[in-house]
Amino acid sequence: QVQLVESGGGLVQAGGSLRLSCAASGRIFNVPTMGWFRQAPGKERDFVAAVNWSGLNTHYANSVKGRFTISRDNAAKNTVYLQMTSLIPEDTAVYYCALDYGSFVSERAVDYDYWGQGTQVTVSS
Repeated sequence: QVQLVESGGGLVQAGGSLRLSCAASGRIFNVPTMGWFRQAPGKERDFVAAVNWSGLNTHYANSVKGRFTISRDNAAKNTVYLQMTSLIPEDTAVYYCALDYGSFVSERAVDYDYWGQGTQVTVSS
């Protein structure tokens, strides 16, 4: 079993910043791709960002490019971060960390094998 635990969510004003963290534990094999998705009320779960095993290959949704940065801890490769800056009210959602054992970085939720419980991010205008 694999457990993913997110932290760092909260309430922030528009233009502010937050840093989300996700720690993976349990029976983890190799160094998997890790990603962030988000889901606003009444909407589907959308891709936000993902990073491969080395941390050198990153993907971002167009809506967050230039504002969000995904990274992983090289000393603990199963810890991933999402630095969010210039936040806007449209970024309000529950943010989920996910782990994927696939061989390439995917932006599709169906490709991810394990999910965290999510952390709420609320951006006020």
